[in-house]
Amino acid sequence: MDMNRNQYFMAGLVILLMGVQFRMLDSVTLNKECSQFIHSKLNKKDQPASGGPHFAALTTWGQTKAVEQVTELRTIRPPKWLGFALLSVGAVLALHSLAMPKPE
Repeated sequence: MDMNRNQYFMAGLVILLMGVQFRMLDSVTLNKECSQFIHSKLNKKDQPASGGPHFAALTTWGQTKAVEQVTELRTIRPPKWLGFALLSVGAVLALHSLAMPKPE
């Protein structure tokens, strides 16, 4: 299935607004349930901690013995370049949709 002009425009707007949102926030603090879920998924012994410095920063939270003992709330700080990248991609998609022929 090919994407038409309207679908490109909508995807561009959504990505553009996500970029604006990422540029406006500094950090996100997760609640207890999300913190426990992420702790259980990222702290498995059989998974190597690879993927660059940002992934390593996500996995270096306070190490506890059991998932039930996680009481501290996790804070995620997205890099500044992520907002700029999403803004750029969203703007290109929205402008590309305006150059496409109108749907019949």
